[in-house]
Amino acid sequence: MGLVFGDVQEKEFHENLVSHQDSSRTSSAGQFKGGLASHSDKIVRLHTATHLMNAALRQVLGDDVWQKGSNITEERTRFDFTHDKKMTPEEIAAVEALVNDWIARDLTVKKEIMPQQKARELGAVGVFGEKYADEVSIYTVYDPKTNEVISREFCGGPHVEHTGVIGKFKIQKEEASSAGVRRIKAVIE
Repeated sequence: MGLVFGDVQEKEFHENLVSHQDSSRTSSAGQFKGGLASHSDKIVRLHTATHLMNAALRQVLGDDVWQKGSNITEERTRFDFTHDKKMTPEEIAAVEALVNDWIARDLTVKKEIMPQQKARELGAVGVFGEKYADEVSIYTVYDPKTNEVISREFCGGPHVEHTGVIGKFKIQKEEASSAGVRRIKAVIE
């Protein structure tokens, strides 16, 4: 059923709605590709912490965890991911402990540009359902002493050069976002 007001108002309403939807999609795509609200020191540190959290979630909950979206502000990181049940307090503590251990180890963060196929062969992870170009930007967090890779993700950046500058990581809240998707809000101190 159409809207109750005249044709001109209905047309303007639909044009505004489509414009808003396009703008929201563009904004969301920017977030997924590293287009952060700003490139302040705090947001860059939170962005790298979000990559560590994603790696920790996959280690604690399993490889069926995939990023569905993120939003990073000066105050916090918000991260949506696939998971079919509420995390236990023990799982949350394990994720925090892993992230804080990786921060304390002062791991190296390296950016590389490579063909998408090579990135996938190296095990790089990305946003579930996101389409990537043939040539991609990959950020790897690794231990240069052992070459242990902690995180390797498709991302436009920016990131810190080493994890020791991030600060203490803390999950404030874990909740349902939608069916089969959980949301974490976390901070760094």
